[in-house]
Amino acid sequence: MGAASRRQFLSGASAAAAAAALTLVDGPFASAAARDRAVAASAARAVAVEGTTLAQAATATGTGAYKRLAAGPGWPLVVRTELAAGGAGRDTARTGLASFVQFTDLHLADTESPVRFEYLAKYIDSAYRPHEALTVRGAASLVDRVNSLSGGPYTGLPFSLVMATGDNTDNHEQVELDWYLTVMSGGAITPNTGDTSRYEGVQNSGSALYWNPESSFQDDYKAAGFPQVPGFLAAAGRPFTASGLRTPWYTTVGNHDDSIEGTLPDLGLLGSLYTGGGKIEGVDDATAAKLADAIQHDPASAVALLLGLLEGGGPVRPVTPDARRAPFTPKQFAQAHLDTARTGPGPYGHGFTQAAADSGKLYYTFPISDGVLGVSLDTTNRAGWADGSIGSAQLKWLESVLQSYSTHWYDTDGTVVRRGSQDQLVVLFSHHTSTTMGNTLPDPYNLFDGRHTGTELVALLQRYPNVVAWVNGHTHANLITPHGHAVPERAFWEINTASHVDFPQHARLIEIADNHDGTLSLFTTLVESAAPYATDFTATTEPDLAALYRELSFNDPYATPAAKLGGSADHNTELLLARPGA
Repeated sequence: MGAASRRQFLSGASAAAAAAALTLVDGPFASAAARDRAVAASAARAVAVEGTTLAQAATATGTGAYKRLAAGPGWPLVVRTELAAGGAGRDTARTGLASFVQFTDLHLADTESPVRFEYLAKYIDSAYRPHEALTVRGAASLVDRVNSLSGGPYTGLPFSLVMATGDNTDNHEQVELDWYLTVMSGGAITPNTGDTSRYEGVQNSGSALYWNPESSFQDDYKAAGFPQVPGFLAAAGRPFTASGLRTPWYTTVGNHDDSIEGTLPDLGLLGSLYTGGGKIEGVDDATAAKLADAIQHDPASAVALLLGLLEGGGPVRPVTPDARRAPFTPKQFAQAHLDTARTGPGPYGHGFTQAAADSGKLYYTFPISDGVLGVSLDTTNRAGWADGSIGSAQLKWLESVLQSYSTHWYDTDGTVVRRGSQDQLVVLFSHHTSTTMGNTLPDPYNLFDGRHTGTELVALLQRYPNVVAWVNGHTHANLITPHGHAVPERAFWEINTASHVDFPQHARLIEIADNHDGTLSLFTTLVESAAPYATDFTATTEPDLAALYRELSFNDPYATPAAKLGGSADHNTELLLARPGA
């Protein structure tokens, strides 16, 4: 999207997006009464729906450009039968096999970091978000929501784990990683860097390009209806205590966890910029357009441009240097998870071992429940660019894992191989989706390891009947895709969930049940954070800040809430699948 169209928010594009989002939710129903009947029928099939979007979901209110949020009606369960048809009596016959939670794309952001490109927002929508100073508090509120739930709404099983599928940090800084580990395991957090007694970022710069929340200055955001919130920045950066999950949790790595702004290869050239005392707050339009193009198409030249800007491209704002902003490597990422102070409810290492910390190989297996195996993949490519791929060594490892847990599979020519001694259902987790794994640039740290696409990965998974789901993030959108329509035994579901930084700020509850009729049901239920829907621009308590985080994300002028929300068939679903071996 070009600069001109991005500026349309000043004339009401954000209101149009809000209306589109509401239409998207309500569209499948002929009337509110029909929707209410569908919601009631969905609840009747469940053990409990409170605290999920089966009961209620955020909805926009008001007629102005800036929308307020309120509690809206819940979303019904949509039964998807593209891969199998279920029997009529399955609700009373089913047995729960697994129940777990997916977080994704938390993007815990050090908003005062010198290595941020807020001035590129009109070219790259994720470069600046008006609510990003509240990412840590928003994630903590999501943890509180999961802690409030007793288990899966359709099986009633307690959650065995929470998996965060990447982009847990925004700019792979050590301080962001520390915040992530503390949010997940619990403890005191001060979401501030540099001089922690004050804010040193673009939101008190006096530039019209950014929302200046504490000031009466009429920036572009206030002209579009954004509020003035006295004390906002001080409150966003003050210390608080995160509850931490009560459920064991695991981590999958994303591109923002291993590269500069999730896009540029980290070759060690910008280390002094990360920890230094100069922050670029703006550049002229021509320079911004050139840098944005380089970030998206020529990562190596983008690094050189950044270094040049710091040497005189201005304006450069002095900020307090902070060694905690140093970027971490994949080895350090794994090692940080092994800190005993971060064990929380476990498991120790949260999927990573000392071998992972020594090698930097961030893929592993773990038990989800009896008879259900989890596989966490590393689909990042350290050559740069946001999209990913999978290395040859990892792909070979994955195939060996699948063979170890399968009694039979299909060879590349379609013949059946019967060799395994055990059969477990397999759920894969990755950051990238099947359609965002086309980045096959050679990995600069493993030049002789080939790279493979999402299409190749799908082909491999379809050879193993016990693969039932692939759960991922990256797109910041809800989308559920069936794979393998032609041969039921070779089918699986791809479950892509929206981020918790962009609206709708969802996480997903996933349950697997055996219907004892030759099919499995995978229930996918979206949840929001524990924040109230109503906001108070004069209050900065913890619930008020978490509520504001959600509402600001909805109104972010560069965001596309309708597109991220997905359709009703991507929300609360029952995904039917032929049971392997049936």
